[in-house]
Amino acid sequence: MRFSLFIFFAALFFMGCTAPIQTNQQRPNIIYILADDLGYGELGAYGQEKIKTTNLDRLAAEGMRFTQHYTGAPVCAPSRYMFLTGTHAGHAYIRGNYELGQFEDENEGGQMPIPETTPTLAKMLKNEGYQTAMVGKWGLGMNGTTGSPLLQGFDYYYGYLDQKQAHNYYPTHLWENDKPAPLNNDYFLVHSPIEKGAGHQAFDQFKGADYAPDRMLGKALHFLDTTATHKPFFLYYPSPIPHVSLQVPDSLVQQYKDQFEEKEYHGTKGYTAHQTPNAAYAAMITHLDTEVGKIWEAVKARGQEDNTLILFSSDNGPTFAGGVDAGYFNSAGGLRGLKMDVYEGGIRIPFIAYWKGKIQPGSVSNLVSGHWDMYNTFAELSKQSQRSPDGISILPELLGEKGQQQHDYIYFEYPEKRGQIALRMGDWKGVKTEMKIHPNTPWELYNLKEDPQEQNNLATQFPEIIAQIDSLQRIAHRHPHIREWEFIDPKFKK
Repeated sequence: MRFSLFIFFAALFFMGCTAPIQTNQQRPNIIYILADDLGYGELGAYGQEKIKTTNLDRLAAEGMRFTQHYTGAPVCAPSRYMFLTGTHAGHAYIRGNYELGQFEDENEGGQMPIPETTPTLAKMLKNEGYQTAMVGKWGLGMNGTTGSPLLQGFDYYYGYLDQKQAHNYYPTHLWENDKPAPLNNDYFLVHSPIEKGAGHQAFDQFKGADYAPDRMLGKALHFLDTTATHKPFFLYYPSPIPHVSLQVPDSLVQQYKDQFEEKEYHGTKGYTAHQTPNAAYAAMITHLDTEVGKIWEAVKARGQEDNTLILFSSDNGPTFAGGVDAGYFNSAGGLRGLKMDVYEGGIRIPFIAYWKGKIQPGSVSNLVSGHWDMYNTFAELSKQSQRSPDGISILPELLGEKGQQQHDYIYFEYPEKRGQIALRMGDWKGVKTEMKIHPNTPWELYNLKEDPQEQNNLATQFPEIIAQIDSLQRIAHRHPHIREWEFIDPKFKK
């Protein structure tokens, strides 16, 4: 009898000790990798023919590739804000790249900071017991402001805080938990044109010893190596690649030597000069692909591949600046527009999801979705009830289950580049540009199913569709909190 009681109470004790661990292990680890200015057509899985992206192509082949996934905004800071908060551009606190400070180290000021009380998906996951880390480019506030990642749900961070500093891949420092982390590089201004015919030494001035992406990858791998195995983790890895400047170690450029048509870039459109800009740009994307492969291997080495959701996307469409030839690489995948445009080329982005044993290998999703949906998706993954009203959970789509919610519409509002808005409703998409110059500019209308390149404006043929889009736009828009972003029904006169 005593022995039986001992076994009974021992079992109760064991179950009591292990139950929390089992509960946590049921919640998957989440890795979200965000490329910077990577276009819809710049991966092999999305039709790229010149640039090698072996790991990402394999991730897509063994997971799910989305064909109609969107960023929240066509530039860095607002798209990152909308990802973290689950808001679309009509409701977001940050809607543009509101720059503070300058490029010099002593004048580093970052961008408009997120208010401290803002709900973020990192806070949500941390409150549920997740170990959280941000490694990469932040762009949402400096140390000493409410925008520090430590105040936005991250236990640990390392990388660039200021987007302007991220223009240089050989900076003098990065940031680690609100303290400067020195690198073995001398300061130089990346936006420094050189004279035509300058020798190789003129190009060499934009090189350094410590390549920031390699340092950041090392920190990300260290986080994966040292997180407790009985607690779930969330790693947000916003790589600065392939945002210009064109800076990549010479050893990596060699793989593309003599493969492309080349014309020296002398820095006349900003950012650093480079002797072989096409090879450098391709090498940067391939280096990003290598980073993804190493993160994936680290998950496998921990034996956690079955319980880790790996997501890969981009913050907006491909750039037009700094020696990058988007046309040569078909970077937008044939879509109209580039970064800073609300046409498809500026806002439709690659999105790949991999979860071994959960996501059907080789699957393709045509679900209309976007950055703002990650908040609700992560909430459902971690079994939490809180939701963002602008987003949907795409978990049913990922798992191949029935009942996937659809967006009634998705909305874009961009106050820079003279003011632009766009709204997609089913296959219909309305676009307005130049609104700061022409406030009453009419809607353009495109049928994306028949015309994904947005070449045939059907506005005059379907006034009833225009009326629906116009009505939804008025519902979607909320006045921003600063005058600079007020270009729709402005409250202030100029």
